[in-house]
Amino acid sequence: MRFDLGYGAGAQPVEVPDINLMGVLYPNEIGENPVATSTVNANPVTTSHFAASPVAAGPGPEQLIRHALSDPIGTPPLRQIVSPGEKIVVVTSDVTRPMPTHAVMPILLDELYRAGVKPCDITLVFALGNHRPQTNEERRKLAGEQAYREIRCIDGCSEGAVHLGVTSRGTPVDICRIVSGADRRICLGNIEYHYFAGYSGGVKAIMPGVSTREAIQANHKMMTHPKACTGMLDGNPVRADLEEAISYCPIDFILNVVLDEHKNIVHAVGGHHIDAHREGCRFLDRMYRVGIGKTADIVIVSQGGAPKDLNLYQTQKALDNAKHAVRDGGIIILVGSCHEGMGESTFERWVNEADSPRALIERAETRFELGGHKAAAIALVRERASIYLVSEMPDKDVRRIFMSPYSNVQDAFDDALNEMGGDASVLVMPFGGSTLPTVK
Repeated sequence: MRFDLGYGAGAQPVEVPDINLMGVLYPNEIGENPVATSTVNANPVTTSHFAASPVAAGPGPEQLIRHALSDPIGTPPLRQIVSPGEKIVVVTSDVTRPMPTHAVMPILLDELYRAGVKPCDITLVFALGNHRPQTNEERRKLAGEQAYREIRCIDGCSEGAVHLGVTSRGTPVDICRIVSGADRRICLGNIEYHYFAGYSGGVKAIMPGVSTREAIQANHKMMTHPKACTGMLDGNPVRADLEEAISYCPIDFILNVVLDEHKNIVHAVGGHHIDAHREGCRFLDRMYRVGIGKTADIVIVSQGGAPKDLNLYQTQKALDNAKHAVRDGGIIILVGSCHEGMGESTFERWVNEADSPRALIERAETRFELGGHKAAAIALVRERASIYLVSEMPDKDVRRIFMSPYSNVQDAFDDALNEMGGDASVLVMPFGGSTLPTVK
C-alpha cells in the first residue's frame, strides 16, 4: 500500500507491503469503536484504520461555549460566581498555543457584563510560562478586537511574582502578582495531549502558565518518571504537583476547549478546574486515543507536514506518541522536514554536550533546563527503540541526537525492514502529533 506522508509543504511517498501492514492510525470518528479488524492480508490482524475526519457536524463554537458557561461541571454558572466590584483576571494561552482566545472572549465578556462586572475590573493575562514576551500586535490578535479595546490585556508576570508556598514535592508556588492578587480567577485553555503532564489545559494556565522559571523547572524535572507521559493522569507526579499548587492560588472557573486538526472548536467544558478538565480529557480521548492490538516492529510516523514539522523541537511531539506503538527494540521512522534545524538553543546545547541518551536523561533529573527537556524526551524513546529521522537536517546533526539520518521515507523503510526481517509488522501514523496509540 502506498502512503503520502506530510513533509513540509509537500509529501513523502512510501510503499508498505500489505503482508506487513498492521494498520493505519487516524483520529477516530466520534462514536466509532476505537479497535477495528483489518484483513489486509490472508491473516486478519487487530488494527485501527479510520477516516481522517474525526468529528461529525454538531453545535457551533458559540453554542458550545455558551453551554459550557451556563451549564458547568462542578460549579455554579459563572454569572453566579462573580460579583460587581470584584477584580477579575482571565488567564489564557500565549502565541505559542492554538487556544482561540479571540473566539471565546466576546462570549465570556458578555457573561461577565450580564453579572454586573465592569470592563475596568477585568484583566486578560497571557500565560507565557517560560516563553518570550509578546508584541502589542500579538496580544491584539490573540485577544480579539473587542477584548483588546475594552479591557486591559497584559503578559503574565510583567509586574512580578508572589511566593505563596511550596508543594509537598518541593515546587515553589510563585505566581504572577496580578493573578495571585485577584478576587476571581478564570482560566482558559485548549485540551490536547502533553508528553509528560498527560494533557494540557486545566490548572496549567496557572502552573506553569503564570509561574516563575524556577517553579516551572522544579515541576518539570519529574518528567522522567514512568507515569509522567502522554495521556496519563493517575499517578502522574507532574500533573499531581501542578494541581496541588492550585491550593495556594485557587481557580474559580475554567473554560477549556477541544480543537480538531483544523483548529476548530469541537467541544467546550466549563466549571471546576479538575472535574471539568477531566471531562474534556475524556472527550479528547474519544477523538484521538486509538486502540491497537499489539505494538509493532516498525512505526512510520509523520507530524503531518507544515507548520508542525518546522524543526525537531516541534516534530518531537509525533515521536513521543509513536513510542506507544512500537515494541521494545523496534524502529520508529520519524518523518518531518525540520528545515529550520533543531529549533531551540537550549535543546541544541544539550544535544551537543551529550555523549549518550542516558546522559540526557540523567541531566534532566539533576540539572533540569527548559528546552533541554525535549532532548531528554527523545533520549527516553531512543533507549527503547531505534529512530530513523527523515528530514532536511544535516546528517551530522541528526547523529548527534542519536538518530539515523535519511532524506526519504522509502530508503528509511527499506533499511528498517531489512533490519527487522521480512515479516516485520508495520503501523503507519500520518498525523502522529494528534494520535495516541493505546494497546488494548
